[in-house]
Amino acid sequence: MIFASFEFLFLFLPLFTAVYFATPDRFRNWPILILSWAFYAWWRVDFLALLAGVTLFTFVLAAWMDRHGPRTPAATRLLWVALVGNLGVLAYFKYANFGVETFNQVITAAGFTPMSWTNIVLPVGLSFYVLQSVSYAIDVWRGDIRPTKRFVDYAAYKALFSQLIAGPIVRYAEIAEMLRHRTHSLAQFGAGARRFMVGFAMKVLIADTLSPVVDAAFALPEPTLADAWLGAVAYTLQLFFDFAGYSAMAIGLALLYGFRFPENFNHPYLARSIQEFWQRWHMTLSRFLRDYLYIPLGGNRLGPVRTYVNLMLTMVIGGFWHGANWTFILWGFWHGLCLSLHRAWNQAGFRMAAWIALPLTLVVAILGWVPFRAHDLASAFVMLGGMAGLHGVALSDALALQVAPDQWWCLWIAVGLVFLPLGNRWWPWARPEPSGLWRVAVDLAPLAGFALSLVALYSRAAAPFLYFQF
Repeated sequence: MIFASFEFLFLFLPLFTAVYFATPDRFRNWPILILSWAFYAWWRVDFLALLAGVTLFTFVLAAWMDRHGPRTPAATRLLWVALVGNLGVLAYFKYANFGVETFNQVITAAGFTPMSWTNIVLPVGLSFYVLQSVSYAIDVWRGDIRPTKRFVDYAAYKALFSQLIAGPIVRYAEIAEMLRHRTHSLAQFGAGARRFMVGFAMKVLIADTLSPVVDAAFALPEPTLADAWLGAVAYTLQLFFDFAGYSAMAIGLALLYGFRFPENFNHPYLARSIQEFWQRWHMTLSRFLRDYLYIPLGGNRLGPVRTYVNLMLTMVIGGFWHGANWTFILWGFWHGLCLSLHRAWNQAGFRMAAWIALPLTLVVAILGWVPFRAHDLASAFVMLGGMAGLHGVALSDALALQVAPDQWWCLWIAVGLVFLPLGNRWWPWARPEPSGLWRVAVDLAPLAGFALSLVALYSRAAAPFLYFQF
């Protein structure tokens, strides 16, 4: 069950809302937990046991750490147990297939018989709820938070259906008080519904419409320059509207029930440096990598060489977190390299005009998305070769015949929406505070987009969110 499906909209969501508000305030974490677990079990019931096990494991160890006190030797040992346990689960389910496949390639090349292996299915949402466990355990060990004494509160935090599958990566400290008491109002409920409808339209109307263009372009054996750039730009837009749309839906759904989640996107394609891009893209992951990986590695406190090493390690590990494939390692390496070059540029005292910095940063991001989308390294380099013009220049008939008029329109609309904030100073109707008839149109736009999305969803199957595979 996904947010952009009729099962969710007309079965789960009304049921959850009715049960939640019918429950007395002090007991409302129970329907959050039980129905969120039911939501998760919709995919596979057996993986619910894994989620519950990881939740209980981390809850108990954090309670023991708290008894010994922050940063004490005993608490440190328990922290290592929590980290090894959680990351071990992630490593087994997410990276065992990759490890065995890589091992078999090596021994096969050496002339030995490959090892037999049955592929392991990756539980949906595992990457996200393991990171939550890691942050909770570390924060308790540091003494930044006190662990909750009520298992239902911690389990509800972990299982809350709006962020369970693909974030935002919400830290316990950010909603600890809300788990104890939440306020509700009609205005807040309306704001949450509006945010959900905006995200729903982003996903269904734009991301899903661009999906066939992306699939067709990345499937070409020898894409031309126009083919490759069309596919790469379409994926750049598809990924943003898909993931930012999911985040908007998650934040909106949380607001319906009194939770305020951190923002996850802030116009990332308007960034003027790769560093700023990562301050705007998947911001909760960026904060996690900074606070739990980059700074503990030493950050920029151990000299310039170590700073660049830490940047590279952080981004490569962040890339590998996204998936067990060399393409994600390449993507992480690319961003680590670009961040290092940007830092060296700034340290040397150089600056770049905004009219150059913005398009340059966007091109860097687009190039990085190619290996992120490609099935393997060979496919990624074929696509990058096409972007360099190695297979011709003009749009090929193989791709042109597969791009429908509505997809062309959708592409241009998506580009316009991405760059719309840049026009605020020139176009009064694009300013954040419109008035008159334009104010009415802006207020009704989410509802109109949602209604149109329902019509589109009726005519085609619900498509999973791209980040579900990570």
